[in-house]
Amino acid sequence: MLHLHARDPVDGRPTPDPEVFMQFLPRIKDGCDAVVNITTGGGQGMSLDQRLAAALRASPELASLNMGTMNFGLYEMLPRQKSWQHEWEPAYLAGSEAGMFKNTFKDIADILRLCSGQGTRFELECYDIGHLYTAAHFLDRGLVKPPLFIQSVFGIRGGIGTHMDDVLYMKRVADRLFGDAYQWSVVGAGRHQMSIARRAAELGGNVRVGLEDSLWIDKGQLATSNAEQVTKVRAILDELGLDVATPDEAREMLHLKGRGNVGF
Repeated sequence: MLHLHARDPVDGRPTPDPEVFMQFLPRIKDGCDAVVNITTGGGQGMSLDQRLAAALRASPELASLNMGTMNFGLYEMLPRQKSWQHEWEPAYLAGSEAGMFKNTFKDIADILRLCSGQGTRFELECYDIGHLYTAAHFLDRGLVKPPLFIQSVFGIRGGIGTHMDDVLYMKRVADRLFGDAYQWSVVGAGRHQMSIARRAAELGGNVRVGLEDSLWIDKGQLATSNAEQVTKVRAILDELGLDVATPDEAREMLHLKGRGNVGF
């Protein structure tokens, strides 16, 4: 599975522009059989219409969806960074201290109704325990249908922490709310990425890694690519004696509509 955001090709800013997505989505589809998972997040300060634009145009098999409004603190990265590639980057990070990521109940319901009408299903990103209850609320309303794809995110300032008790608690609550009607996956932010992936895999969960969530491959060592992180987590899964699903097996697990039914 490939979880994708887009950046402005001129200055690297996050962008929801569907035309930018269309510069790479068809090439990815032609080049591999992976499930493509498009963000509905966009970036700070973007309107709901902007955030929805690419997902509606592309009609992907899967779209990621944050389960609530939250303080999404990235400002602590500022003193750690010694140089910047683009002028907008420091202000963007600093703005997260006083800003927020807005995703109201109405926003979520609108996204679910509009994208579900195209057969798109959702990666429900849960940054805290309350987000699990929000997912259960939309399940009760019939706006999401089993099997749910619950992505538990650990280590973002404003969300749940990275202690192993946090991982166990998140799974325990999800098990109680959703029983066997969901697929559980985890993503650990920063230096906790691989340790949380290992623990969740031992508990029967799926894992997500990538440079969106962590810049590191080892203690004090920056990753050179997403592929390097994927290779490392694959080795962890092999060591645990676990099998990695093929794209078609993943489609079956999540009841996706298939790559032939997307809009790109």
